[in-house]
Amino acid sequence: MLKDTIKNFVSRLFSAPQRGPERLSRDKHGIDRRNVSRHAIKVCEVLRHEGFDAYIVGGAVRDLIVGLVPKDFDVATNATPNQVKPLFRRARIIGKRFQLVHVVFGQEIIETSTFRANASADEDTDEHGRILRDNLFGTQEEDAARRDFALNALYYDPINEEVIDYHRGVADLKKRVVRMIGDPEKRYREDPVRMLRALRFAAKLDGTIDPATREPIARMSSLIENVPASRLFDEMLKLLTCGHAMDCLRQMQSVGLHHGMLPLIDLIFAEEGGEEFVELALARTDARVRAGKTVSPSFLFAALLWKLVNKRWQENRAAGEHTAQALMSAADSVVEEQTRKLAIQRRFQADMREIWFMQARFEHANAKSIWRMLEQPRFRAAVDFLQLRAEAREVDSVQAQWWMDLADAADADRAEMIEAYQSENRGRSTTGKRRRPRKRPANKAAVRPA
Repeated sequence: MLKDTIKNFVSRLFSAPQRGPERLSRDKHGIDRRNVSRHAIKVCEVLRHEGFDAYIVGGAVRDLIVGLVPKDFDVATNATPNQVKPLFRRARIIGKRFQLVHVVFGQEIIETSTFRANASADEDTDEHGRILRDNLFGTQEEDAARRDFALNALYYDPINEEVIDYHRGVADLKKRVVRMIGDPEKRYREDPVRMLRALRFAAKLDGTIDPATREPIARMSSLIENVPASRLFDEMLKLLTCGHAMDCLRQMQSVGLHHGMLPLIDLIFAEEGGEEFVELALARTDARVRAGKTVSPSFLFAALLWKLVNKRWQENRAAGEHTAQALMSAADSVVEEQTRKLAIQRRFQADMREIWFMQARFEHANAKSIWRMLEQPRFRAAVDFLQLRAEAREVDSVQAQWWMDLADAADADRAEMIEAYQSENRGRSTTGKRRRPRKRPANKAAVRPA
């Protein structure tokens, strides 16, 4: 530890000096303090009161400058995690790769990190150069240099309403350009997830990736397979819920990044109507994101993988499997193949299966089964999924609308609707095929011996 500290000090002492940061006033950066989380401001105020530096940093500053609503707010400070934690009633230190503090205010968490130092020559990395542990603390200038893209290396001082910009990030934002700080190839080796982030930011900002930043991605895309599957899932979810999901997916395909994350997407797009179905699903997701509504990861991945599940379901049925069992087998095989690359959490897998399995139940429903379906926690999501299938012309749109009306109806109205439905479909399955009449058992009394 002492050896690392001395090396780090010498590195700072003899490193080439950088130009000073640009300090932009409110009339130049355009951030309205009223749009900033009051809890993030509170964290900065408390740390300042204790003699530390503290700034709102990263994505929140980027989004505020371009007029987007930030999903969360992070704070960067020169206080160490052990100095931050005692200053707040509800705070906990987390992280192995880089320790930081979660300061909790009700439902909001303000992630508070300590300025990071320049990378040392003997830092803990894997054989590909990915940083495994990074707990060297440094100055604000070093912290800015360690951030990935210039548009993320911005520090907002909510007290003086000033933005501190070390790497021309505000200028990049005005041009909507994503540009790596430092050597792109080296930075991608340090953390391959940066390749995904570059695509996501460009799509979110409706901008472009700087040519030098984009060039290495296609030839280094295989490095994404060295990232832990759980982290890949988190990044994939961010990418698919950024409001420009289809654009991100196409960019991933163009540079080969999908092989390490969504390996089945090529097969899905090759299916008849597969690409159209995914486009419809992601367009709905984008609309919800832009309207400020929540997005269900379970629904999202159920939609992405549905075409393969449906194909195998029909194949299993044709082979003689019972409808429900055929669907279960199809779902199991597709989920198993996909999760070898992307660690979709078990709770999401369970919800995906519920959404899929209910598609079979919609086909053969009677009054009793409908009431049971209404009690299922994923009933509404399954009905939304049925609507999506109707939009893709997989199922009858009138029938799909009946289920949506049922989901929206009050209990008293539901009873009437189900009774009418039962009368209308008596003797018929919901697929429109007439059921064969059951054979009545022979009269036992007639054959009973005297």
